[in-house]
Amino acid sequence: MIAHLRGKLIDKQPGQAIVEAGGVGYDVAISVPTFTALPSVGAEAALFIHMQVSDDAIALFGFLDREEKRLFERLITVSGVGPKLAIKMLSGLSSERTVQAIRAQDHAQLTRIPGVGKKLAERLVVELKDKLEDFAVAPVASSVKGAAVEDVLSALVNLGYQRPAAEKAIEQAVSKEAALAGDFDGLFRGALKLIR
Repeated sequence: MIAHLRGKLIDKQPGQAIVEAGGVGYDVAISVPTFTALPSVGAEAALFIHMQVSDDAIALFGFLDREEKRLFERLITVSGVGPKLAIKMLSGLSSERTVQAIRAQDHAQLTRIPGVGKKLAERLVVELKDKLEDFAVAPVASSVKGAAVEDVLSALVNLGYQRPAAEKAIEQAVSKEAALAGDFDGLFRGALKLIR
């Protein structure tokens, strides 16, 4: 059983990393937050691994953060959530936000993740809401409210920006000019200038 992998990062892209250890290149499925936190290609990388063995394949799922791996392993205990969907969920919402959404029974937040419908969101809440007490969750960082905020956030995420980076850019734009919180066009342009 492979539980941890350290080696040279040969390639990385959203959803996948190839790590060479002991002369062998391991193909590892990863979440978008893990992808963005990985070092550049050629550097040494270390990943916590969840190994999935089926009749026709052995698949490796890698995480820089041990908490993300633990949450992944809880998610796949829910019927209807396989490892690929769990990775997609952790790519769509940060680990903290996923835990918060399940604890708060926030079906709307969960159904924003591609592949998660209303029934699956309900199942996630029912099966996991009492099993996530051991996950530390910071208070929601975003204090920005306004008619345009959610729409701009959604637009930026759909353009391919990471949700945390989009939230930070929106907060910075609104802190510079509070009126932007109610102005989609102005907030969108302002956040685009600030996003990294």
